[in-house]
Amino acid sequence: MKSGYLLKIMLLIIMVPLSIWGQDMNTDDFEVKGFHLDLRIQVMTPGALKDFAKELAGFGMNTIVMEYEGTYPFKDHATIGNKYSYTREEIKDFVSYCDGLGIQVIPLQQSLGHLEYILRNPRYSILKEDDKDISQLCPMEVEANRELFKDLFADMAAMHNSDYIHIGGDETRLLGHCEKCQKKVEEEGKSKLFVDHMKMIAQLVIDLGKKPVMWADIILKHPEAARELPKETIFVDWNYGWKVNHFGDIPKLQELGFTFWGAPSIRSHPDNWYITNWKTHFNNQRDFIPYSREAGYKGMVMTSWSTSGLYGFTWDVGYDVVDMVQIRNNYPLSGFRILIASYAEALKSKEPIDPEKFVSAYAKKRFGLNNAEIERFKDFLFWSPELIEDGKPVKTKSIKLLKEKYAKIQEQINQIDPKEHKTEFDHYRLMADLRMNYLSFKEIEAQYNSPGFVMAQTPQVLNALETVIKDAHKLSKKFTSLNKGFLYDAEIKEQNEIRIQPMKVLRDRLAKLK
Repeated sequence: MKSGYLLKIMLLIIMVPLSIWGQDMNTDDFEVKGFHLDLRIQVMTPGALKDFAKELAGFGMNTIVMEYEGTYPFKDHATIGNKYSYTREEIKDFVSYCDGLGIQVIPLQQSLGHLEYILRNPRYSILKEDDKDISQLCPMEVEANRELFKDLFADMAAMHNSDYIHIGGDETRLLGHCEKCQKKVEEEGKSKLFVDHMKMIAQLVIDLGKKPVMWADIILKHPEAARELPKETIFVDWNYGWKVNHFGDIPKLQELGFTFWGAPSIRSHPDNWYITNWKTHFNNQRDFIPYSREAGYKGMVMTSWSTSGLYGFTWDVGYDVVDMVQIRNNYPLSGFRILIASYAEALKSKEPIDPEKFVSAYAKKRFGLNNAEIERFKDFLFWSPELIEDGKPVKTKSIKLLKEKYAKIQEQINQIDPKEHKTEFDHYRLMADLRMNYLSFKEIEAQYNSPGFVMAQTPQVLNALETVIKDAHKLSKKFTSLNKGFLYDAEIKEQNEIRIQPMKVLRDRLAKLK
């Protein structure tokens, strides 16, 4: 009797839906459900960080990767901090707040490339791979590198209680550039140069009781020495809509025992202030997240890049950096909730999401749109973006024709009357208006650069430009209103100035021709 009764109880336990026990025991579910915050520019205020983390927790996320760059307040390397640097109290408070939400905060500290914000300072000049291209440090400066990153990682480990530290390692385009590195590449290969440095970096993290997380692009391009990296290393395959194994053979690294996470994106090249390739980002989630499950990836971290990571510099004697400014800006993260919601849905669903069905459902539930308005909203999101290169559209014959096409999209999005969450919807309207303002400027710029432009046309062109600048200032006010409290006031002002600067430069040049 007892054995039969126990057998029945065991069968009942097995048959009870796993969700009742409060756990998702699917073997293909991701252990890490994360979001990556890029704080190189568009630095979120502490209050905005907390609000964002709370919303992520509501979406089911359990991880935030913080790419602090110059916003992290290193105690013994205070030189690194920029004018938007958080205080140590703000970092502690944010990490504690996320703990209460069930979210681990993983600090990301670049350790080879994308180090302009460190190498711009004379204190760290000895580490530069190149005097003018200061994006990368020299991996052959072994002891100086070890001393620096031992300090940086120890500081971050003391302030963050996550199991991981992200050590960067992507887009190290200067590998083998200086004489010392060239010699090592000739003798041992580019992979060995990269791996020896990253092995040292990874070991510093392991010695602190953490697991190193690293972008996978470079090791996939140069995998020959990969087996020398610590097996604790976790690689992040960032794929923004490309074919599988875009950078190299991932299964080969998995065979060596390495763990992989995936990383799609909601803002990435060639997105900028005036173009967001919404369709690509929706499709990226539709395709890459199911693939990552099948490929055995253990985590997923959505990236959201505020800038391309390329900078323009003002130099002093000897290539001392006076100032540096980002080359490309994207619209702030405040305007992308729909893609974050889509990402959350893609993480929950075992089937690929259908972007159009998701947008329709979101627009109806979130904004209360009717069927006609939903179709207009979808026209806005799934419109095929087109860049302007060398003063000309990539596909369309002229900027004028491109403007005429987009004017319909702009008109439609501005005619929609959302019943709820109007502020969120206003971000879409502003994006459309910024696009039209940009196209109007580019049309004037193209006329100025045309072979037929003569001095006599200056008054007419200048008048048209003044109208565009006036409209740009109106849009700046809208941008300020929508992002106040999300970004610092000073940075909102800076972002507006950067956006309008090309227009003012052209106006000053035209004014001299009157």
